[in-house]
Amino acid sequence: MIVVTGAAGFIGSYLTGKLNQAGYTDLVLVDRFDDPLKDVNLFKKKYRKFIDRDKFFKWLIKHASEVDFIFHMGARTDTVGLEPDLYQQLNLIYSQRLWNICAEIQVPLLYASSAATYGNGESGFSDAHDNVSHLRPLNLYGWSKHDFDVWALKQTHTPPFWTGLKFFNVYGPNEYHKGRMASVVLHAFQTIRKNGKMKLFRSHHKNYRDGEQSRDFIFVNDITDVMIFFMNNQKHPGIYNVGTGKARSFLDLTHAVFNSMKLNPEISFIDTPVDLRGRYQYFTEADIQKLRDIGYNSPFTNLEDGVGLYVEKYLMPEACY
Repeated sequence: MIVVTGAAGFIGSYLTGKLNQAGYTDLVLVDRFDDPLKDVNLFKKKYRKFIDRDKFFKWLIKHASEVDFIFHMGARTDTVGLEPDLYQQLNLIYSQRLWNICAEIQVPLLYASSAATYGNGESGFSDAHDNVSHLRPLNLYGWSKHDFDVWALKQTHTPPFWTGLKFFNVYGPNEYHKGRMASVVLHAFQTIRKNGKMKLFRSHHKNYRDGEQSRDFIFVNDITDVMIFFMNNQKHPGIYNVGTGKARSFLDLTHAVFNSMKLNPEISFIDTPVDLRGRYQYFTEADIQKLRDIGYNSPFTNLEDGVGLYVEKYLMPEACY
């Protein structure tokens, strides 16, 4: 039996579909299941049962002998939220409790960390464990993920296998419910479809021209391939970056959306809101050498191909995976 927390969300629901595709149907899906916008994400998925996240720990202890692996995707993911207690409860304390139970009952655990832990990148983007303590995130979400990474690395009582994956900028189907936290691809598509043009944030950093702010954009299908790789290869515990290893600009991404919609680009720039400027990442790029060194050799989808597939197969027909 495989458990997926955050199963109704973006990555969790896509992972559920990928597991189904690989022949896994003995799944237990954990989430709050109180958001009707997420219901479509689990349409036609095959699984054993739903469990509310508040009842999950009691169920897990009772059914420990049946569980083979846990994917912990559940989290508060709003990068501009201002509720420290909520981030601490959902992203730190909940994850610590799950870790401790997995260590006690000896169930392997994979959890979602984030590239938000790297802050403005002044300490680089290396996932070496001795670099983790030097990182300084820019928002409460990043700090909550960082605090758990730091805590996990200090533990001597661990699950039989564990890994934390620092996801970079993920885009792809099943993110309709995310609102302002959805990927730039989805926002660009919706804006272009409505207005025929797109506005991007102007740069307020002397080293970056307008639209040249860059991220390591990674297609969700690549993310879930890496996750399943770790489930099937439980040899190298630790924290790993998961990105393409190549940063691309917001201009590149926006041009890719226009091209996928077969429209001529019309792009202008607006000031970044003042309250976001101090928490804005101008550049992220995953160092993925450690992932490659343990044997993950699959190529990552390039930006144009990933955006094209997302737009044509999912966004245009308003479909989910």
